[in-house]
Amino acid sequence: MPAARVEYMAPWWVVWLHSVPRLGLRLQRVDSTFNPRDENYQESLLFLGLVAAVCLGLNLVFLTAYLVCVCCCRRDSAAQTKLRRSCCVTWSAVMAGLVCCAAVGIGFYGNSETNDGVHQLIYSLGNANHTFSGIDELVSGTTQKMTVDLEQHLARLSEIFATRGDYLQTLKFLQQMASNIIAQLSGVPVWTRVSAELTELADQTGYVEYYRWLSYLLLFILDLVICFVACLGLARRSRCLLALMLCFGLLALLLSWASLAADTATAVGASDFCAAPDTFLLNMTEGQLSTEVTRYYLYCGQSMSSPFQQALTVFQRSLTAMQIQVAGLLQFAVPIFPTAKNELLRIQLLLNSSESSLQQLTAMLDCRGLHKDYMDALTGICYDGIEGLLFLGLFSLLAALAFSTMTCSGLRAWKCFTSRDRDYDDIDDDDPFNPQARRIAGHNPPRGQLHSFCSYSSGLGSQTSLQPPAQTVSNAPISEYMNQAVLFGGNPRYENTPLIGRGSPPPTYTPSMRATYLSLADEHPRHYGSEFPA
Repeated sequence: MPAARVEYMAPWWVVWLHSVPRLGLRLQRVDSTFNPRDENYQESLLFLGLVAAVCLGLNLVFLTAYLVCVCCCRRDSAAQTKLRRSCCVTWSAVMAGLVCCAAVGIGFYGNSETNDGVHQLIYSLGNANHTFSGIDELVSGTTQKMTVDLEQHLARLSEIFATRGDYLQTLKFLQQMASNIIAQLSGVPVWTRVSAELTELADQTGYVEYYRWLSYLLLFILDLVICFVACLGLARRSRCLLALMLCFGLLALLLSWASLAADTATAVGASDFCAAPDTFLLNMTEGQLSTEVTRYYLYCGQSMSSPFQQALTVFQRSLTAMQIQVAGLLQFAVPIFPTAKNELLRIQLLLNSSESSLQQLTAMLDCRGLHKDYMDALTGICYDGIEGLLFLGLFSLLAALAFSTMTCSGLRAWKCFTSRDRDYDDIDDDDPFNPQARRIAGHNPPRGQLHSFCSYSSGLGSQTSLQPPAQTVSNAPISEYMNQAVLFGGNPRYENTPLIGRGSPPPTYTPSMRATYLSLADEHPRHYGSEFPA
């Protein structure tokens, strides 16, 4: 007797997804019963993908509006406001990077779960296909033995036993039993078409799954690279890296919403199948297999009897009767007709081989093996597969949120970089506190007599040939200046002479701040001492 059926229970996410309302492209209600060949059902799944496309459009509108606000907002020159904005941009980028990394981790898990589920489905289809092919081979092989091989041996024995009517009756009985066996085998379904369809389904599923898995893997790598470029661009204040991040960030945003659309449609369609898989398979096999055979393999309960039981019983009885008759001929006819021994031994070997085929056929036709493959396939697609798709959908949402935030932070950082360069442009080129002037001075060495706040060097000539600047400087002791020379490799240079012994203004300031600073410096003039003769 077959074992009790392993009950299939749809998981909660299948029930939840199956309850999602279905609308067609004309906003009409569509039945949620899984029917992939129906155009209205196909439109309902396409509508779910269009919802994700609408969300992408709203996302792009939001980013465009934010870009307009960033470009048109009034600049605030307050240092405290700039510092607060800089911190906001930094922390927004950091949080977006962390969310992106978390999304990639979730995506890796979902991609692995989906891949495992699909491979379990393909493995189960392969096992079922192997069973169906084995049944067809056993049936065709046994039929070949009974119709061709046995007939040849019986024809040869008819010539040998031509003078014995009783032996000829035995040969007719063997022929009649062989016909009964062939008739019973003809009642076993031919699984050739089903096997071909399963092979095609497994091949197509494996092909699509390979490229789906590889596409998501490349998407994960792209997301991580974009996060790295964003962090590097903000850290180095590089507009080139920032522009690269913005371009590829928008590409990743488009891919995230596209993957969400595909995952949603696939998950909902698979949940419709998993909500009632037995009903769909019964409808699909109608006209190819009898309903009794399909239900036997789908439900496989103890109370259900095998539809092949009667055929297998007749097969066994006919085969046993033939073996008894052949044994009798070997015992009584061979002493009289020694030439019949070879043919009878061959018939006996053929019957033994047919008995072995009967045992294998009985095991393959049992519902337990195919029902286990069926349950494994449902587990792969309805548990691991759909669960992985849900995690991939979560990855797509988090990635879209992260790249939206990262894009906003990048736009704000670009504005901050531009404002910073404009502030430097407002400062005089000769201003010693202008970082751009210091960079230019580093690339253009001084020629002749220089009057600068920043550098007063004797590296180009003797110290006596240098003239002190007219501006007021500090009366700091010579030891403090010489300590500065040690920091510059031992050269007798007096770096930043006016700044020693007193506080200096910030490196970035407006012309009004510079005028205020110079006015305060003029109130307390300082002159060079005897340490620096003209």
